[in-house]
Amino acid sequence: MTTTDWSTEARGTGQYADVNGIKLYYETHGSGRPLILLHGGLGSGEMFGPVLPALAEHHQVIAADLQGHGRTADIDRPIDIRLMADDIAALIDHLELEASDVVGYSLGGGVALQVAVRHPAKVRRLVAVSAHIRTDAIYPDMRAQQGQVNAAAVEFLKDTPMYQLYRRVAPRPEDFPRLLDKMGQAMAKDFDFTDDVRNLKVPTLVMAADADMAPPRHYVEVFSLLDGGQRDGGWMGDGRPAGGHALAILPGLTHYNIFGSPLFAAATLAFLDDQGS
Repeated sequence: MTTTDWSTEARGTGQYADVNGIKLYYETHGSGRPLILLHGGLGSGEMFGPVLPALAEHHQVIAADLQGHGRTADIDRPIDIRLMADDIAALIDHLELEASDVVGYSLGGGVALQVAVRHPAKVRRLVAVSAHIRTDAIYPDMRAQQGQVNAAAVEFLKDTPMYQLYRRVAPRPEDFPRLLDKMGQAMAKDFDFTDDVRNLKVPTLVMAADADMAPPRHYVEVFSLLDGGQRDGGWMGDGRPAGGHALAILPGLTHYNIFGSPLFAAATLAFLDDQGS
């Protein structure tokens, strides 16, 4: 990941929203039906720079920096996707949007899922990218690496795009060790959102790379919780999941480059703009 550049030439209108005791930074790109875009852990909305022009061609893309990430300073509470989901719901209210498409990658995918679970009336369609729903879904060696995320890892991360981006845009660059501690604590907690997925009422696209942090079979399992893959789809599509859900496993990609891939943008737009379901 040390060769990946997370800076972007895509410039939007940046503002802050005071929600839930946090000054949440967001940038607006383009115009059209609103699309909330949520980045991965230790990143920011700038991660999506390569695909922002495509996403913003016919949508108003609102790229938010989650708690403690990017230009949003941390506050005195844990990193918890449910709390951050409430922040995004409050942002939707702040922007006076009736409902928005919500697209999230990795950490942002977990947040996006929880927005749809906790605030379904605010979400038109959901795209959850590279977001596993159980602690034990990811490969054991990745689980071990997550266990090493803490303030002591700062020196090892100084050549990475995560650190370089944070140092460039964060309001308090000295908070990076604190963010690592809080992210490590969050990842150390067991979770299982199976029931949340099974009860989703929002049309959902489950997306992952074919060489992601969790094996493809996990994302197929998530799709199956949404009634996907249970029968032939039929000539007219009448065998597809009744809730309008879909699955995309993108070829030739990994957890670390899917968010900047044209395939990610194309699959997202095809699902969000599908007029047939």
